[in-house]
Amino acid sequence: MAQPKVVDGRAHCVGKRKESRARVYLERGDGEIKVNGEDAVEYFQALPFTEEMINLVARKPFSVTNTENHFDVEANLDGGGYKAQLEALQHGIARAMTALGDEYKKDLKQEGLLTRDPRMVERKKIGKHKARRGQQFSKR
Repeated sequence: MAQPKVVDGRAHCVGKRKESRARVYLERGDGEIKVNGEDAVEYFQALPFTEEMINLVARKPFSVTNTENHFDVEANLDGGGYKAQLEALQHGIARAMTALGDEYKKDLKQEGLLTRDPRMVERKKIGKHKARRGQQFSKR
């Protein structure tokens, strides 16, 4: 994955999960999270999650490092579903924080926020209904 870049105090990084990709721009601010031009809670309102749950996942890198309301986040999300996009956003924020300061890296690594989740959808096999589901077997 590409290394995080810092230009004029603004970190740019990419976070991924399944088929989702989050391009994250992180800078000092008052804790605002914008996703594709709108507030994160508004963007993810189609999810069956509450506003509290969305903030819990998206803001976890900040709570782990005790930096709530210290950074502004601007993210462009594409691909995958809402849940994977939310987790890609979390991954991108954590990676961008390490670009702004190495003091955050230890805590983020300990919580597993810098590790890209490698689990992907298993491909469908020939002669099967799905990846593993086969034809129903009848003894008689």
